[in-house]
Amino acid sequence: MSVMRQQSGQSRARARRRRTALRPMSEINVTPMVDVMLVLLIIFMVAAPLLTVGVPLELPRTRAEALPAAQEAPLTINLDAEGRVYIQKTEVGEADLVAKLTAIQAARRSDKVFLRADRSLDYGFVMRIMGALSAGGFRNIGLVTDQPAPARVN
Repeated sequence: MSVMRQQSGQSRARARRRRTALRPMSEINVTPMVDVMLVLLIIFMVAAPLLTVGVPLELPRTRAEALPAAQEAPLTINLDAEGRVYIQKTEVGEADLVAKLTAIQAARRSDKVFLRADRSLDYGFVMRIMGALSAGGFRNIGLVTDQPAPARVN
């Protein structure tokens, strides 16, 4: 009788092993996903500094908070220390500025423009450019500044 029980127990164990071998594996291997995410993180870390506007300026410092992000890419007018005017990264003569701004305004939904001017520029020159922006159809002008470094506490 014990031999019979032993044989039936062995056959049950074999049947159980067969059933578990046929079941699909329910675990997810996350190692490839982690590898891909780390590669993407490195790519974005390298590419992020390259996404800034390319005209080097020394902006004035204020304590004002940053503006909230907009849906449409903002139009930026840059004025460098030599008095050259740029629409985004393209240099434009002061005489052609109103005509180009009018054409740009016709293609845009927003009348928002950001003005980045070097702090060494003459106030009158900056006001002339702001007048040209207004004449070109841009009534919502944001002046871009840098925030000062936080004060050290001794």
